[in-house]
Amino acid sequence: MPYGSLSFTTHATRRMYERAIYPRDVRHVLQTGEVIETYPTDWPLPNYLMLGWVEPEPGRREPVHVVGADDDAAHVTHVITVYIPDPNRWTPDYRTRINP
Repeated sequence: MPYGSLSFTTHATRRMYERAIYPRDVRHVLQTGEVIETYPTDWPLPNYLMLGWVEPEPGRREPVHVVGADDDAAHVTHVITVYIPDPNRWTPDYRTRINP
């Protein structure tokens, strides 16, 4: 995450609320996670999918995926969506889709 400023789409905000994922969790994923997919042709900005781990309660870690886009002109990272990956759709390390 090259920019400290985040902008959340309405979609991302809804999903975060539905899934009890907080802005601090998203920031943590963007700061410490890893890019597992890139979408260079997405419009209006290239997007990427990041995997990170959050601790919703002490001693319990869970994976979180964040789709983001860095806006170099505005110096902001746009958060497109946020979700907890479905273990039936991802490999056990949550880095690779099963039957994409």
